Amino acid sequence: MENEMTNPAVIMLINMTIVFAVLALLNLFIRLIHFIDPTKEKKAPAAAPKAAPRKAAPAKAAAPAPVVAAGVSGETVAAIAGALAAYGIGFSQIRAIRPAARNSWTGAARIDGLRNNK
Repeated sequence: MENEMTNPAVIMLINMTIVFAVLALLNLFIRLIHFIDPTKEKKAPAAAPKAAPRKAAPAKAAAPAPVVAAGVSGETVAAIAGALAAYGIGFSQIRAIRPAARNSWTGAARIDGLRNNK
């Protein structure tokens, strides 16, 4: 067993060379897939005729303001509207803001009962 390689630096260099060679091949394979991608949209011809300018559409009627239940502060409405706007939902899509019809203490007791199997 004289050909046995025991130098860790040489083993590390061989292994790193193999890893980076495989990564380079994967990189080339991914670029090839992007080049021949059949799902890419075809580019429209540059000389496409332009459509005539359209008349402005009539303005839509303003959406009704959401119904806010009694006891909900304006700050709460603003926070809910801001959170929904960050999520991508417009304020005109909100129909009502009201507290949930459930007792928090009852729900907490149910969860506690499910977790404690005594």
